[in-house]
Amino acid sequence: MVRNSFALKLRPGKLSDFGRLLGENWQALTAHLDACDIHNFSIWNAEDLLFGYFETDYIFTDLEEEKKDFFRRLNQTFEGIYDWISEPWKPMSLMYQDFGIVRQSKELIRHRVFMTKLVPGSEAEYKRRHDALVTARGKEVTKGPDSNFSIWSAGGYIFGYDEIDTTMEHDRTEEDRQADIAWETKMFEIMSWITNDVDWISGEHHVQVKRICSHL
Repeated sequence: MVRNSFALKLRPGKLSDFGRLLGENWQALTAHLDACDIHNFSIWNAEDLLFGYFETDYIFTDLEEEKKDFFRRLNQTFEGIYDWISEPWKPMSLMYQDFGIVRQSKELIRHRVFMTKLVPGSEAEYKRRHDALVTARGKEVTKGPDSNFSIWSAGGYIFGYDEIDTTMEHDRTEEDRQADIAWETKMFEIMSWITNDVDWISGEHHVQVKRICSHL
């Protein structure tokens, strides 16, 4: 399975227009997603950012040109609504992944999608810190509750996608909390949050990410 993502920046005051146009084109879009064997498609919003995630069984950039034409025409429909952060038809920069045991059924899945803004020039340091997590994990498979966890970077932003098995969730221990505080406090050096994931640590107030649409 290939994980794919894209990122957009809404122009001022255009969120409602984006939703309206998405609704008007939703039936055609979902039909084309099915025709292209695109699965687990979703779009998420926080502030003026849109983050999209979907899965394919092939390299998406290799999609036939005639099938790409539909997406090009759809993009033209949204002219004046958003600007691209990621580059169309090119993969976003992968910063981290921990797929664990991916749940095929999404009925008992809770998503964690997050967005942050990197300090200029800190992309390499962000990846270095997350590469260290991969090294520390070694060959151990994360059994849950987190799975299908990926983080990408584009245009100075960070976008994370995580599927959480709600049947395996448990209350955080004090040790867990202290580990989170230590990690996030260190990460404050190189990024600022857009979503509200760590407001309990920082004491700041950020927006909660919202799912605009999904098509399994």
